Amino acid sequence: MKADRLLSVLLLLQTRGRVSATELAERLEVSVRTVYRDVESLSAAGVPVFTERGRHGGIGLLPGYRTDVTGLTADEARALFVLSARGAHSDLGLDGALGSALRKVMAALPAPHRPEAERISERILVDPVRWMHQGGAAGTVAGPDLGELQYAVFADRRVRLRYRHSGTPAPVDYTVDPYGLVCKAAVWYLVADLHGEPRLFRADRVLAVETAEEAVRRRAGVGLGDVWTVLREQVERLPKELPVRVRVRRGRLDVFLRIHGGRVTAPPAETGVGAAEDWVEVPMAFPAPAAVRSLLAFGAEVEVLAPPAARRELARAATEALRLYQDQPL
Repeated sequence: MKADRLLSVLLLLQTRGRVSATELAERLEVSVRTVYRDVESLSAAGVPVFTERGRHGGIGLLPGYRTDVTGLTADEARALFVLSARGAHSDLGLDGALGSALRKVMAALPAPHRPEAERISERILVDPVRWMHQGGAAGTVAGPDLGELQYAVFADRRVRLRYRHSGTPAPVDYTVDPYGLVCKAAVWYLVADLHGEPRLFRADRVLAVETAEEAVRRRAGVGLGDVWTVLREQVERLPKELPVRVRVRRGRLDVFLRIHGGRVTAPPAETGVGAAEDWVEVPMAFPAPAAVRSLLAFGAEVEVLAPPAARRELARAATEALRLYQDQPL
């Protein structure tokens, strides 16, 4: 534990420059007294570390001192190489940078850990792309690519967006104060304030981005993680969805769950109906009765059992389709 902590102190000083003992203690979750003892241990080991008292004092390393990252444990090395999963890095144009960084880390790893780190990419694969989804992790982005949004976020200036809301044909123009980008369930979002209130903008609905001249106006003491927590709680507190009971033919259950698994609320229950028919009952939830129309893609292999409003919605959809095609020759 102490060796890991000493390495953490060394890397923090190397990357941050001069750091106060109080900040080091908070980051390492130890006392200030322990920090000073660790500094003494580093000095005894030959590390050119120094301390200065006073308002602008702190703990630092002599200029020019660098050390390689050679103190990683086996578990830490494995964790780093799991990060090479495809998806978010590709969307941000960082695949090449990630590969380069991992090669440098591999070269710096202690020799006994290298074979284990190399096996990670052969034994573990994280694919963030949703089922039946083409293109990148976030699908096909209709507007500007994520590179433009990324630049706008890092510019620390206000951003003008042309945005298309779901179900609204006409785009809307906004001037927002961005906090950052979040990849949630393979979908990218811009997290920003609009008139001082937190808002979420799907990247694939952004039609145009322009970085303004004015400096960003973020709320004092508020970061990306804070705003994301608020927005996530707002989404999760949305009104309860409509519970829907459906039955699916056993032979199509796997495909059905791959496509609609996100709406399933409990494990499917087998329910045989007749000797020649084998059905599985699946409890689901939809935001509104109209949303069950998506189940029509399975035809007669999926039946909505309840509520009556959902059955009526499907009947209306089927009648509309029949009117459209009934005069066509078979």
